[in-house]
Amino acid sequence: MAKIRVSYEYSEAEDKSIRLGLFLIASGILSLFILGFCWLSPTLQTLQSKPANCTVVSMLHPEEMFECVFTCGADCKGTSLYPCLQIFVNNSESNSVALLHFNEQQLVLNPKCSYVPPCERDNQKNKDSVLWWEDYFTKEVSNESFTCFFNQQRRPDDVLWRRSQDTSVLLHCVLWPMVSFLLGTLIVLLTVCARSLAARAEALQKRKCSYEVCQDPLAVPSDRRGNKARDRLSRNSDPDLSSPSRTVPLFAVPVRRRDREH
Repeated sequence: MAKIRVSYEYSEAEDKSIRLGLFLIASGILSLFILGFCWLSPTLQTLQSKPANCTVVSMLHPEEMFECVFTCGADCKGTSLYPCLQIFVNNSESNSVALLHFNEQQLVLNPKCSYVPPCERDNQKNKDSVLWWEDYFTKEVSNESFTCFFNQQRRPDDVLWRRSQDTSVLLHCVLWPMVSFLLGTLIVLLTVCARSLAARAEALQKRKCSYEVCQDPLAVPSDRRGNKARDRLSRNSDPDLSSPSRTVPLFAVPVRRRDREH
């Protein structure tokens, strides 16, 4: 029996679904690397800091002024100055004095100051923002202990007042790339399985049709042999048909065609 060939070519809709699945897989892998480099690594480092109880020891105003960059439009940038506020606290983890910072971003931006105000063009506005935080710590926080975050390995001389990232950042950094990757994989697998099942159904249909075509020629000779056998039996049973020529009676009267018609 000849080997049945089945076409495995994908239709236009199946080709588009496979391309969509591959795009989602590539997007998930790429976004996982990007988010892992930009957000996941800093978040893991931030979560390594342990919570501790801190109390304000002193607050200082160094004479040094620091620059910051402000924006006033698409093509408008400039620099302004702000005063430095240093808040020293005593943390319960190391039982030593450390410099308090608002969060990790301000610690990286200016490790010498506790607070970096939003940069404004007017220097006085920057100064007023720093003085407001000094007044807040003097009246609300200086006489009470509060929770701070301390990392002995990375920065033993600094503590953080707030964490800029938490566990929700880890969830988003891992969840959405994995969802994209799994969704793309599911689309590709479903499309390939559907195409494979359709090809198998087509192969079974062709095999069934080829089997029926092979059975029909075998049935025809048997019918012919049966007809020939029946013809032979009928000829043997009928003496008139078995004789080579029909005998005419002696006294047969010929009949004209007109009389036969009447």
